Amino acid sequence: MKLDEAAHFAELSELYKNTGYVKPQDFQAALLAAGIPSVNFYQEMEMYSRYVNAHMDENRGGDIIQLHSHSFYEILYTRSGSIQYLLGDERYSLKPGDIVFVPPGLSHRPLISEPLEEPYRRYVLWISAEYIEQVRGISPGDNIVPSEGKILRTHGTSTEEILHRHFLRAVDENSRKESGWQSALYAVALQTLVQLHRAFCDIRAHTPAAEKQELLDDVLTYVKSNLSDKITLKDTARKFLVSESTISQLFRKRLGVSFYHCVTQYRLIEAKNLITDGEAPGNIYCDVGFADYSAFYRAFKQEYGMSPREYRSWINMAAD
Repeated sequence: MKLDEAAHFAELSELYKNTGYVKPQDFQAALLAAGIPSVNFYQEMEMYSRYVNAHMDENRGGDIIQLHSHSFYEILYTRSGSIQYLLGDERYSLKPGDIVFVPPGLSHRPLISEPLEEPYRRYVLWISAEYIEQVRGISPGDNIVPSEGKILRTHGTSTEEILHRHFLRAVDENSRKESGWQSALYAVALQTLVQLHRAFCDIRAHTPAAEKQELLDDVLTYVKSNLSDKITLKDTARKFLVSESTISQLFRKRLGVSFYHCVTQYRLIEAKNLITDGEAPGNIYCDVGFADYSAFYRAFKQEYGMSPREYRSWINMAAD
């Protein structure tokens, strides 16, 4: 990396740590300059404090957010933009005021295939697994944290105003970093979790249904259900009675990646989950569909910028 490129990368990294906000396309460009051309940017984002982080994020289209997962909980508050969102096995249409709850290990990404008329803006709250365990310890019989991904539609409800206020305060505290800001974030996160719990328990709460299944959903479900097997474009096309070019074009248009790259992303996300659960990297490559460890290693390193064993060390360090 050249000195000016290194300085720019360091500047963006410091900005990210200090404010919690860096334009994804700027950080991705810095990663490219650093010689890491295929790193999944959103996978590389890490929590920069122990319990809670909050920041704003924005996408206008063209800067594709890859399929990814996290080792922490992520809660998104949609501020603007109408997009489709892939959460686990299901696809949803998001609107302003919608909340997306993403537990650790769950694959997710927005589907932005072309420039948006209105930017997709959201508040983002990241909460560590350690924090969640502490919350559960406060009141063991009252589990306020969902274990699965959820969508909540709040527009036009009292919940919308309450949650917007919580997210806005969290982002402000994280940005200002005044005395006691981490304690303030800790408290705001708890208030947010309680409010979400009440909303999800309310029979009047609107949890939008997933979009009607179409070819993309069927193919993704097939891929996720057969990760340990050999998955080819030819066999997949034959299974769904379409041409290979139909599936290839579908993935390029809707996901911005090739069919095989998407299959690899799902394999690697499952691998990360197995490693997080304590499995040794050298023992799992067959379980997620790689012919040998070297192929698994190369794919992991290219996607995430670290080796499987480095990822295991990072996970263990975060848990200590």
